Amino acid sequence: MSKLLESIKINNMNVINRLVMPPLATEKSLSDGRVTKYLLDYYDEKSKGGYIGLIIIEHSFIINRGKASKNQLSIADDNMIDELSNLARTIQKNGSKVAMQINHAGSAADSSITGENAYGPSEIANPRKGIVPFELSKEQIIDIVYSFVQAAIRVKKAGFDAVEIHSAHGYLLNQFLSPLTNHRTDEYGGSLHNRLRIHLEIIKAVKKAVGEDYPVMLRLGACDFIDGGITIEDSVLAAKEFENAGLDLIDISGGFSGFIVEGMNDEGFFSSLSEAIKKNVNIPVILTGGVLTADAAQQLLLDEKADMIGVGRAILRDSDWAKNAIKYLEDK
Repeated sequence: MSKLLESIKINNMNVINRLVMPPLATEKSLSDGRVTKYLLDYYDEKSKGGYIGLIIIEHSFIINRGKASKNQLSIADDNMIDELSNLARTIQKNGSKVAMQINHAGSAADSSITGENAYGPSEIANPRKGIVPFELSKEQIIDIVYSFVQAAIRVKKAGFDAVEIHSAHGYLLNQFLSPLTNHRTDEYGGSLHNRLRIHLEIIKAVKKAVGEDYPVMLRLGACDFIDGGITIEDSVLAAKEFENAGLDLIDISGGFSGFIVEGMNDEGFFSSLSEAIKKNVNIPVILTGGVLTADAAQQLLLDEKADMIGVGRAILRDSDWAKNAIKYLEDK
């Protein structure tokens, strides 16, 4: 059997194959973050037939002040649970497992949308947005940890199979991890362990809230690709800490570089990052980044670059990509 077609277990969640649709912001929600028919139809179309083993829903804001864009999906209110349950069921009835990604934009939040000043680890301009945030107090950090926990509880109540914490693409948790934006002198800044502190507090608190058997994943910006930023050596150590804290899966992407890195055009262009992390942890690792063909996805798995392969833009362009890829591999 093709490696891509093998099943995999993430905590107690059985996934039928190694193919992942990574989180892609659709901007199909209402301005208050509510689910629309357009959003339901979009995920129904992408998940039809259950060819994709795991679909990770686009990043959703945990509180209004952490909202990244006008029509971003919300997980900030208990009133969202029923609508999100409908979204989860839409995907599950088609045969795919589904996780929801929860996020706080930090200094990448748009104050013209939120009506509130952006904040972050330090009063340092966001390298992607240029916004200089207010520095978070310790009390505000505690509140943010609580907000992540409440969001994860809502994800579970809504019937999703797993929850993913977003720490990539220059958003708040990435801002704490990166030396580019974290210049704090307290226990949340300085050493790598201190810069990881909020991550570990969130992972442990979320696991306690949702239960040990419920899969908790994290998308890690494993390298900023900017001088003075996060390096792969940092992320290898971070991944070990995350696993020790109870994390069930690590999903690899870029940091302040975003999900595309100039000059890196090979299929699976983050594979050097995912390979290094996979060698150092015992939990599954997802690789995304420019994968366009079934052959490339298969080879990346055979070369042990990762345990699962995310295919984003190819599936965005062609809703039959997964169906055709699986048939191609079955016929080989």
